[in-house]
Parts: sequence; C-alpha cells; structure tokens
Amino acid sequence: MTPTRVVAFGGGHGLSASLRALRHCVPGLDLDITAVVTVGDDGGSSGRLRAERGGLPPGDLRQALVALAGDHPATRRSAALFQHRFAAAGTGGGAADPLAGHAVGNLLLHGLTELLGDPVVALDHAGAMLGAVGRVLPMSRQPVGIEARVRGADPDRPDEVRTVRGQHQVAVTSGIVESLRLTPAAPAACAEAVTAVGAADWLIFGPGSWYTSVLPHLLVPGLADAIVSSPARRLVTLNLVAEKETLGLSLPDHLDTLRRYLPELKVDTVLADSKAVADPVAVERAAESLGARLVLAPVAVTDGTPRHDPAALGAALVPVLGADR
Repeated sequence: MTPTRVVAFGGGHGLSASLRALRHCVPGLDLDITAVVTVGDDGGSSGRLRAERGGLPPGDLRQALVALAGDHPATRRSAALFQHRFAAAGTGGGAADPLAGHAVGNLLLHGLTELLGDPVVALDHAGAMLGAVGRVLPMSRQPVGIEARVRGADPDRPDEVRTVRGQHQVAVTSGIVESLRLTPAAPAACAEAVTAVGAADWLIFGPGSWYTSVLPHLLVPGLADAIVSSPARRLVTLNLVAEKETLGLSLPDHLDTLRRYLPELKVDTVLADSKAVADPVAVERAAESLGARLVLAPVAVTDGTPRHDPAALGAALVPVLGADR
C-alpha cells in the first residue's frame, strides 16, 4: 500500500505541533509528510537576517525541520544544535554581539542557501542532515510582508482603522484585524509545494497563529489554486485559545475567515479539543458551512497550558487520516 501523502500548512509553534503529532501517527499509519511554511516572519533572529542579508526568514523553516528530525541519537544532537540560540557574549567594550539571539539553525539555513543558490535545495540538504522523516518547503521562494487593516490598534482611538505592517506587529496588535494582505500581493508559489499539494491525500491547516501563519497560504494565488483543485481531503485543526492577534475571534469565526479568504475552499474534517469548544453547536454549524464534520477529541496537554499534546493530537489524527485506507 502506498503511503498517505499529507501536506501541513502553517508556521512557528503551531505547525511544529502538527508535524510532531503526525510523527506520532507513524506507528499506525504510513505517512509521507510535507510541511509548507509561511515566509513572512520579520522578528527576532529571522527578521535580522532578512533585513541585513536578504533571503527567506529561516526561523519557521528551522522549527519545521526540527519537528521532523529523525530519532537517531546523532540526528537528535543535530536537532538540538539547530535550536541552540547564542547568548550575548561579554565584550567588555560595550559593542553589540552580532551572534546574540541568533539560532544556529537559522545561520546554517541562510549559509546553505547562499552556498547552494536555492532555498529548496538548502532545505532538502538540511533535512538530510537531520534525518528528517518528511520534507519542508517554503510557500514561496521570495519573502513576503504581512499587512493588516486593524481597528483600535491605538487604544486611545478605538474606532480608528489603520494599516499595521509586518508579521510581528500584526501578531502583537491590540486591535481587531479587519482584513489581511501580503506584499507583494501575488507572490509566486513554490513550485515544489504546488506539486505536493496536487499529489496529496490530505491537506492540514492549523493549529497556529491564524492571521500570520495559517491564512497567508490562502493569499498566494498559485498555492490557493492548487489547494482548491487538489483531489486531497482537507482537515482544519482549531486552536485551543485565542491569540493576541485573534482576540475576539470565536472558533466559528476562525472557520469563517478561511471561507472569506478562499471562498472555494471545501473542508472534510474540523478537529477541535473537546474542552476548548464552549459552543459545540455553533462550531459544528460553522464546520458544516465548509462541508466538514466536526470531530472533538482531548488534544491538549494536561497541565492546563494552552498547548497541543503531540501524542494526543496524533492519536486523534490516526482514525481521521486512516479513513478509507
């Protein structure tokens, strides 16, 4: 039997949780995993590299690679090295430390891209170094900007709508996001990502920062077209709590935004934590509006923090992804 081909979309910690969950599915399912990652990050180490040297922001790509790293002790050490972040050195003279705050994996990915001339080739090479059990691809070979029209971004002017620019600023806005766009408005989709979507059995969206990690994929025309035309089934994993950028956005609202930015999108399954859904009827209706059935399962860690448990999420995914296999 051929493996089930899964493409997971996102960025940052949300995509990492999804990929680790898919890793937990492996004993019960034979999966071929591809991660398609946003390239709009402009904060921290990624933002510094992007501003100073150009190219794709590597942080979210790095996290996806580490989530898929193999289990051999040597590859686990390599994964730990990728995640190692330089602390500020004591320079004595007060000069800024150029390495402070950079993750080793970010520098390595940037160096590989300069050496090999193509971010996809660089990611494949880094994946081989980590013994990755899947492939990591950018949604576009060019970095993008994220802009939002936000109401109440200035607390002193709650009714004013202004443009907030940059992934980091959108993520931490205290206002209500009314619309989202990318700059450039129509970035070219990564060809390898388009091919993976066309060949997939399942497309997975979320969990993750809705405006800055999930929705940007739907704003890349070539990728959006591939998502709509793919014969794959589609699954949406909902967040456990609202993030700063989505304060005031209910779980049904999260699903409605998918349709708002990609009206042709049809979904087969919506997966949510049973304790995080305050109004199951409303979420079920929102899921049905996309053509999906709602599946409730305990997928959060048990310590009370709003984080998905990869093992529990993986257990919930097995019967969904394994349907009709």
